[in-house]
Amino acid sequence: MSRRYFGTDGIRGTVGEFPITPDFMLKLGWAAGRVFARHGRGKVLIGKDTRISGYMFESALESGLSAAGVDVSLLGPMPTPGIAYLTRTFRADAGIVISASHNAYPDNGIKFFSAAGTKLDDALEAEIEAELDRDIVIVGPDSLGKASRIQDAAGRYIEFCKSTLPGRLGLHGMKVVLDCAHGATYHIAPNVFRELGAKVSVIGGEPDGLNINQGVGSTHPQALRAAVIEQGADLGVAFDGDGDRLILVDADGRVIDGDDILYMIARDRHERGVLGGGVVGTLMSNFGLAVALEGLGIPFERAKVGDRYVIERLEANGWQLGGESSGHIVCSHIQSTGDGIVSALQVLAIMAREECSLSELLVGFEKAPQALINVRLAPGCDNKALMAADAVQAAVVEVEQTLGNEGRVLLRPSGTEPLIRVMVEGRPHFDVDALAGQIAATVESSMSA
Repeated sequence: MSRRYFGTDGIRGTVGEFPITPDFMLKLGWAAGRVFARHGRGKVLIGKDTRISGYMFESALESGLSAAGVDVSLLGPMPTPGIAYLTRTFRADAGIVISASHNAYPDNGIKFFSAAGTKLDDALEAEIEAELDRDIVIVGPDSLGKASRIQDAAGRYIEFCKSTLPGRLGLHGMKVVLDCAHGATYHIAPNVFRELGAKVSVIGGEPDGLNINQGVGSTHPQALRAAVIEQGADLGVAFDGDGDRLILVDADGRVIDGDDILYMIARDRHERGVLGGGVVGTLMSNFGLAVALEGLGIPFERAKVGDRYVIERLEANGWQLGGESSGHIVCSHIQSTGDGIVSALQVLAIMAREECSLSELLVGFEKAPQALINVRLAPGCDNKALMAADAVQAAVVEVEQTLGNEGRVLLRPSGTEPLIRVMVEGRPHFDVDALAGQIAATVESSMSA
């Protein structure tokens, strides 16, 4: 499908710039409502993160959906996976998330969930895009959609998260620092961990509409590292703005990323005989992860970058565990999408069951050094043409020849931001930072050529 609006993770951009405008969101609500009404009863849930523009887009989407004759239930600030869960449990036709995930507050976006709490399939997205080409036709006054607010949405999701901690395990005796990124987990995660018995302190838990992801959260782990060390905590957990990804920090301040988390969960489930197949990573997953899993006899497969592609491969293989090094972890036997709180609880359950520290769970797991450089595109720059430029391709080939079969190069466009991502990884004797910088410099110079 040729997409005009939908990217790999919904529709995203800068607030006030098309299509992230109130008038487009009103029409998007109407177009989506028309499609959902054709395929179901016409009931949609809307949730959002904490950025200030969410109020504006919530109202616009609500108006459009109502004009299409669709009932709307408002959830307020809610983690993305919480919206997926509530969409399923309320038997809604779809869920809508207003969020730009780990981006700063000037950005916002829209993601859709199906009735099953999964990403919309391409056919439904195509139908919505086709409706956007039509003029709005409002249903009759007696058929307009009604709007209501689900008052206990947060409590329902908190109870679900707690229920995913296996058996009678608790977190008593654990001291945990939570970094909520001033985002959608701020009123959820602290309650989950406290009610399970952990001693909790919180940073990034005071959203004001403008500070989401600002110097905190999974993309800025420095604040969490400092807090864990200062407070002598057992570990730290950092979420991103919409709560679908996480990173961890051990007691010594070491950052534990998505590859580490996948390894810990996979090893534990494999040893207990409940893994249910293999593990899906992405093109960005460290090849040390692949080596470690294969050493345990666990099949490993790479998908394209993006949690929707990880989920597609899991479904195709009949597997249950996958994720990205950025911290999107999918435990499909528990949740239909990446869930930062649920994934953190799976790791803490292993710590409680084995009575060991976070760092001890990673003994013997060695990752290859990896360097990632994001090159921001100039306005109007064609990322495909830039990556195909002779000078850029020559730079990639040169580094690949240097690495031989002891490393790899990945050059790809971001699916959510105007960036080209340059990744180089290799054995410890290579200076991967210098090699990645060599390619990135060529990409930058080719933009102005």
